Amino acid sequence: MAANITHYTLDRPSFDKPVKVLIVVSPYYKEIADQLVEGAKAEIEAAGGTHETIEVPGALEVPTAIGIAERMSNFDGYVALGCVVRGETTHYETVCNDSSRALTLLGLQGLCIGNGILTVENMDQAIVRAESKGQNKGGGAAAAALHLIALARRWGASRKGVGFVPSRDEFQIAGDAKGSDTA
Repeated sequence: MAANITHYTLDRPSFDKPVKVLIVVSPYYKEIADQLVEGAKAEIEAAGGTHETIEVPGALEVPTAIGIAERMSNFDGYVALGCVVRGETTHYETVCNDSSRALTLLGLQGLCIGNGILTVENMDQAIVRAESKGQNKGGGAAAAALHLIALARRWGASRKGVGFVPSRDEFQIAGDAKGSDTA
C-alpha cells in the first residue's frame, strides 16, 4: 500500500518578499475539502505567505476560476483543491482528465499551480489522503505551488502582457532624462 512507502519531500522554500496564494476549492465533499484547505493554509502560512480561499461548484470549474484570477488579480500562485470519487458512469474520467489537463495547460502558460484535486475510488481513500494530520495532500499541493513560485522568482519577474517589458523607475521619457538640457 502506498501509505506505507516513505516519500522524499523537498525543503520548504523561503521568500524575501511574502507570497500571496489563491486557494480554489470545490467543496462537493465538504469534509474532504475542509481538510484539504486546512493543510494548504498551514503550508502557506508556514512559508510566511498569505492566502485567500474561494469556492467553486465542482472540479471542472477550478481551472476556470484560476484563469480568471490570473487575468484579473495579483496572486503569485494557486492551489487547486477538490475531490472526485469514482461512480458508476464515465463522468469520473471526464472530470478527472479535463480538470487535470486544464490545470496543466495553465501551468504551461507560466502559472504556479499546485494540483490537489483528489481522484479516488472511494471515500475511505479520500479521507486518508485529505487529512491534514495524515497524507495532507492539501499541504502537498500548496508546497508544490510555493516551489513553483520560488522558481518563477528565481528566474525572473512576471511579464504579464506578452511582448511588453514592465517599465522601471530608472527609465524615463526621452527628453526628461537626468542631465538633459531640455526644460
